[in-house]
Amino acid sequence: MKSNSQPSKIPGPLASEFIRRDEEVISPSYTRVYPLVVDRARDCEVWDVDGHRYVDFASGIAVTSTGHCHPKVVKAIKDQADRFLHMAGTDFYYPQQVELAERLAEIAPMSGPKGVLFTNSGAESVEAALKLALYATRRTHFIAFFGAFHGRTMGALSLTASKPVQRDSFSPFMTQVTHVPYSNPGRCPHHRREEECRENCICVDFIEETVLSRKVSPEKVAAIIVEPIQGEGGYIFPHDRFLPRLRELCDEHGILLIVDEIQTGMGRTGKWFAVEHWGVEPDIVCVAKGIASGMPLGAMIARREVMKWGPGTHASTFGGNPVSCAAALATLDLIRDQYMTNAEQMGRILLDGLKVIANRHPIITRVGGRGLMIVADIGAVGDPRQPDHDLRDEIVERAFHKGMLLLGCGANGIRFIPPLSITQELVEEGLEIFESALSEAEQALGAV
Repeated sequence: MKSNSQPSKIPGPLASEFIRRDEEVISPSYTRVYPLVVDRARDCEVWDVDGHRYVDFASGIAVTSTGHCHPKVVKAIKDQADRFLHMAGTDFYYPQQVELAERLAEIAPMSGPKGVLFTNSGAESVEAALKLALYATRRTHFIAFFGAFHGRTMGALSLTASKPVQRDSFSPFMTQVTHVPYSNPGRCPHHRREEECRENCICVDFIEETVLSRKVSPEKVAAIIVEPIQGEGGYIFPHDRFLPRLRELCDEHGILLIVDEIQTGMGRTGKWFAVEHWGVEPDIVCVAKGIASGMPLGAMIARREVMKWGPGTHASTFGGNPVSCAAALATLDLIRDQYMTNAEQMGRILLDGLKVIANRHPIITRVGGRGLMIVADIGAVGDPRQPDHDLRDEIVERAFHKGMLLLGCGANGIRFIPPLSITQELVEEGLEIFESALSEAEQALGAV
């Protein structure tokens, strides 16, 4: 196991200079978690410009699914770059786009023929899904969930309800969006006891009995959009009946079900798509992030019977770029052949290790996960029932200075989303660093 002690002050002199230059020219709207200035990265390890090494449990926000610079992905990118870089797949044909669309249609979590529209990002995939739902149903209303993050473009932002800072100052939004509580048995949004919630989740009942009865007629609702596991909202794992009941509600009223798999998809949870854990078939799926190992690419996949819009209704100049498609084809091969199974196996080791740590540190109030989409919630010292955002951030910062990249989620969650290629050795190193950072943060507060 490599040492988790860093050799010198962070940020170092080179990093400090780049950060100074960054502040002069880059938009201040970016959220920088810690002062990392990357020089190079390989697989699950990252080095900054001053030579400090980090084990990566963030994956560029769940993007580098096959690890940084996997040789097969790099080769696919180089080979395609030697042939041609761009040809506008909206106006012309090229094999890479067709082959990737065929692969995505093959693995998409719904039966029957499908269609694929390529984008450059998750937000664009959501925008495409919104437009398709409006076109296909000729209805005007959408239902989304509190805690959801679907992107920052105006249509996607109308659905997002994760943090006020993401929405403040940007109204008016799409007016015909209703937000409802997301199923969370561990902290029931309807203020019921946990055992009651686990026995009988009423979140879909609320939609049916309150929203569709008192606010908007079901025949006006084009789609319900949902993350099968809420991501930015806190890595919330819903009741097992939540998604199946949502599918039943949509079927009853002719409402489309859009599943946002941007963070959960592409093998992250041990299946191609997280919705498969519940046996639910959506009408539309949005993907991005881990689809191309870091190259910009997204896609909206829909049942062919839904995707019947005509030429000119929607397109993207750069969506389905041939270099990104080549990277995605190599990525899908690697996930299929190696990393989906590895995500499940390493996820169990990581989850079990975090549970052991939680038993030693009462401020960890929840450990949960599927595959390599794992969370540890942090509570206040002395009253762990109270989420502690500041303590969470302190632990993430201390882990960074010890050589580990982590990200927060929700009010008090720390997410563990390493590349799907991670080894047991690096999982164990990460657990060691995390507990060390945790202990230091507790000691600083006089908790131990």
